[in-house]
Amino acid sequence: MIEKMNKYANELRLHIIDMLTEAGSGHPGGSLSAADILTYLYYKEMNINPNNKDDPNRDRFILSKGHAAPVLYGVLAMKGFFDIEDLKSLRKVGSFLQGHPDMKKVQGVEMSTGSLGQGFSASVGIAIGNKIDSKKSRVYTLLGDGELQEGIVWEAAMAASHYKLDNLVAIIDNNGLQIDGANDEVMKVSPLKEKWESFGWNTIEIDGHSFEEIKKAFTQARNKKEKPTAIIAKTVKGKGVTFMENQIGWHGVAPSNEERLKAFNELKGFIEKEGE
Repeated sequence: MIEKMNKYANELRLHIIDMLTEAGSGHPGGSLSAADILTYLYYKEMNINPNNKDDPNRDRFILSKGHAAPVLYGVLAMKGFFDIEDLKSLRKVGSFLQGHPDMKKVQGVEMSTGSLGQGFSASVGIAIGNKIDSKKSRVYTLLGDGELQEGIVWEAAMAASHYKLDNLVAIIDNNGLQIDGANDEVMKVSPLKEKWESFGWNTIEIDGHSFEEIKKAFTQARNKKEKPTAIIAKTVKGKGVTFMENQIGWHGVAPSNEERLKAFNELKGFIEKEGE
């Protein structure tokens, strides 16, 4: 299972690089860092079915850090929500794949996001609604660590704890970098574990690129009662493409055709190695 997850995650990274190069704009760094997490969510963790997209009992995923739309679009296409060829239309005039996810235009997108913190708040509202309706479906939301500088995040975190939303999981893509530099230089967000715990959350720290650790964290979250779970996933910005890794300059710059080829050769090497 782990070998397949690694293969799927690197195929997702190939799609991210390809669509961003075709678009000539977008956000590679934070999309690549989240590829392993979204791969596990969509291939293993969540109850979703592209052939029954409107199932009222489906699990929901909300990309709160909406600028990382390429990672969401990529995994949705891979799971069959729309044609993979459509990925090359990202950010082009007339395309349904905008720079940020639009729930009215993209099959599989549960909430339009982009303004940081609002996707997380919507996730809390959806989880409350599911509780009221006695639904067993779960809500998963991915936040950037720089996003935690938004006050709305902590208001929502407080509400989730108050309402004992054990059907809600927040994953923090903790790659340490945001558009203006390192988190600790722009506005310190650590210590994350202690902060989430102080807001009444069950809090787990993991390596966000280890499928074994990702699996254990989601299993623990499912078994936790009367508390929402925050998974603090330590990740590498630009993961999988060596020249992008831990480089703040790749937060919101698309690769050139030459850089796409270089990234493709590296990622295809990983995929071929996993297939041996």
